[in-house]
Amino acid sequence: MAKTRTSPTCWPWLGLALAIILLDQFTKTLIVGFYELGDSTPVTGFFNIVRAHNYGAAFSLLADAGGWQRWFFTAIGVGAAVFIVWMLRSHPGQKLFSFALACILGGAIGNVLDRLIYGHVVDFLDFHFRFLAGIFHGGHFPSFNVADVGITIGAFTLILDEILRVRRSR
Repeated sequence: MAKTRTSPTCWPWLGLALAIILLDQFTKTLIVGFYELGDSTPVTGFFNIVRAHNYGAAFSLLADAGGWQRWFFTAIGVGAAVFIVWMLRSHPGQKLFSFALACILGGAIGNVLDRLIYGHVVDFLDFHFRFLAGIFHGGHFPSFNVADVGITIGAFTLILDEILRVRRSR
């Protein structure tokens, strides 16, 4: 009996997104369970675990907008998730591209879940460096979470994928 070659599927990519969502929500559950807002535990000379709430988007964009931003950013996250799933179904064989989309998808859904559950995003990773003092208060880069890491890795990977695609087309 001859083996038939199956076409790539998006399920592994959706599995990666789910893994990011689960890790993100697990870590946030720990933070919410063990830390009060503003609590901080120094880990190294440049890294703390903190509990911070972000009512806005990246770098607290629109954090003080009065509450409507919760639903605005939730809608953007849901729209992005639907679009990304469609893209994953359309291009599952493009490994680097699909990896990037899966990372972004996991991160987007992780932060959407926070907005729905808590009304804000729970952040807890706090890096601080003296050389950042001129840019960020006390040299502390804005705190972030596992979902944000997924989104950032996905964004950089999308850029890399595009650079490689352009190079291949020359």
